[in-house]
Amino acid sequence: MENNKLICKACGNDSFSEGKLDGYAALKPVDKIFSNGSPLIFTLCQNCGEVASIKAEKPHKFTSSI
Repeated sequence: MENNKLICKACGNDSFSEGKLDGYAALKPVDKIFSNGSPLIFTLCQNCGEVASIKAEKPHKFTSSI
C-alpha cells in the first residue's frame, strides 16, 4: 500500500491504514440475486479516521456475464 502520496483532507496527516468491511455488509451487485458480493477495503487516516478511499476487494463480481 502506497500511503506516502496521500494527505488527509481533514487534518493534513500523511499516515494511513486499511480496514475491511465484509460479511453481511459486503457490497453486492444489484442485478445478481445469488452473488456473495465483495468485501470493501477502506483506506483511512491513522490520526483522525477520515476515509480517503473505498474500493471493492473483488471488482470482478460486478462484471456482466454475457
